[in-house]
Amino acid sequence: MNLRSPWLQQLNQERQIVRLASDLDVQVVIVGAGIAGVASAFFTLKYTNKKVILLEGGKLAHGATGHNAGYLASYFERPFNEIVREFGLEKAIAGQRAIDSGWQFLDEIYTDAGLDIQIARFQGYAGFVKFSRVLSHLKNSFYRKLGGMETDEFLISESVDFLSLIPKEYVGLYKVVPMEDILERLETVDSRFIACAPAPKGCMNSALFCQEVLNFLIKNYSDRFSLFEHTHVNKIILKFDHALLDAGSNTVIAEKVILCTNGFENIRLINESGLDINTKFHHHIYGFVGFMSGYLDPLNKPPTAISYLEGDKGDETDIENYFYLSRRLYDYEEKKNHNLISVGGPGFVLDERSVYAGDMDFPEEAHSQIDQFIRRIYESNPYKKIDYLFTWHGLMGYTKSGIRLIGEEPKNRILLYNLGCNGVGIIPSLYGGKKISQILAGEELEESIFDPRLE
Repeated sequence: MNLRSPWLQQLNQERQIVRLASDLDVQVVIVGAGIAGVASAFFTLKYTNKKVILLEGGKLAHGATGHNAGYLASYFERPFNEIVREFGLEKAIAGQRAIDSGWQFLDEIYTDAGLDIQIARFQGYAGFVKFSRVLSHLKNSFYRKLGGMETDEFLISESVDFLSLIPKEYVGLYKVVPMEDILERLETVDSRFIACAPAPKGCMNSALFCQEVLNFLIKNYSDRFSLFEHTHVNKIILKFDHALLDAGSNTVIAEKVILCTNGFENIRLINESGLDINTKFHHHIYGFVGFMSGYLDPLNKPPTAISYLEGDKGDETDIENYFYLSRRLYDYEEKKNHNLISVGGPGFVLDERSVYAGDMDFPEEAHSQIDQFIRRIYESNPYKKIDYLFTWHGLMGYTKSGIRLIGEEPKNRILLYNLGCNGVGIIPSLYGGKKISQILAGEELEESIFDPRLE
């Protein structure tokens, strides 16, 4: 099937592209011009006086940022109760509050840059089939409430036979409702779904967001900001007080380097002033290739985002039994408005030795899985004619810990990270960009679950 991303479709196809054509000596180099790199540039330029260049191996926002599901969410795909067990309640709660602050930073960028692109916000849902998932979600809510956070009321169908098995400490964290209430929120007639969790969610075209923020940065910080595309960084040599970046026929000297790539794109790291970090870096992140399809519907329903978790793991990393759907306004055919229905779920873990091919074919099996899901769960109509205008895939970076890496490399603090999408990367990327700017400004920050660690 032909590849076509609905997000790249809306970009300015005539935007001028500038390649790096000379050696440079700058204060800050950001590698990767997706949502993480653009956010890091925005906050660094706003809150410091440093000169910044942004290097992109391809084109602005044409990586994962232009090939995602457009979800806005501020939760961890890793069960929160596991994060509590690893880091303790206080640090886990601080981490959750940090990710939640990404919504505030989205507003800040939107306001400062005077953006008028569409961003939809609403209460979305996650639907559950298995009792094990219900228990895991309730346990997550229990710890959030214990840490002083507000929790959205979890809904469980009155028809289930496990109500007496729910631990007493979870009383007050859920409400028993008629099955119809569950199915209405999940927009399905599939009675296998016996519970649902509300959460703040949203949708936006993060590629278009990056394009418009970039225009703002070029206009307002022209004296200390530049973007260079089609400029692949092959090697980074870390010295005691600076870094050398091999960018093809040119070299960039920088006081600080921020990696905002997926983390496994064959950038060779050489630390000449301490312990080797090359192997460790590439083992921190692994790639997951996700497949998505989209079609247009009449503009007769409000925006939404719903996850359907059919497996029995307690989190949203059970990729073989997890589909996600979003519906949002989409301009198409000379500004005619429709609802765009986007669905994803199928995918595979990229072999550590493999290189992701952005132009690889969209497998028929993945499309068939998505189509069957739509007809069985969302449309509940196996005979509806669906014209899939969009099919695309994207490479997501997953950290082994399931937690984004944000901060200084402990083996050489010249290098910083804002990477690891972990399936829900837009809002965490914005928080990461703000934290990067605080580090570069010399602020003393408390120890965080996001800090890169020695291994």
